[in-house]
Amino acid sequence: MANRAVFLDRDDTMARDVSYCSRPEDFELFPNTAKAIKLLNEHGYSVIVVTNQSGVARGYFTEDVLDQIHRKMLRQLAEGGARIDGIYYCPHHPDDNCECRKPKPQMILRAVNEHDIDLKRSFVVGDKPLDIRLGQNVGCRTVLIPSDPGENDSKSSSPDYTAPDLYQAALWIINQK
Repeated sequence: MANRAVFLDRDDTMARDVSYCSRPEDFELFPNTAKAIKLLNEHGYSVIVVTNQSGVARGYFTEDVLDQIHRKMLRQLAEGGARIDGIYYCPHHPDDNCECRKPKPQMILRAVNEHDIDLKRSFVVGDKPLDIRLGQNVGCRTVLIPSDPGENDSKSSSPDYTAPDLYQAALWIINQK
């Protein structure tokens, strides 16, 4: 049987959004991120990060620096007992019209092939309507964590659930059938 997965956006979902985070020392996970991911791990979900990182194309940082940031993220999560099963990113500029930039499905479809994932039993979690559209485009259930709580985008994007943070999203996910 194929695996269940939770696809997570990175910036403003798992970690503080530093505009075009270009230094590992500026990367900062939200307090309950490791706890949330550990809970998903314990309930049998593969956890996969899918993130647009146009700062590479814009020249703000290199893919090597992005890799350093992701290694720091993985270390911090491991210290909290949490595991990420894959990281997929789009390094292209929004104007490039590539196939991997969210809400297009290429990053998730690659993960499905590499991790044997059943999309109907999986979830996409993010802070923007494009994350919700990505989930809807591939047939996953969706959770919106609005990055600006005063500006609830759930009306325009119609997520299956809206949560105040990743831990609350994880609690909702593990209680779904």
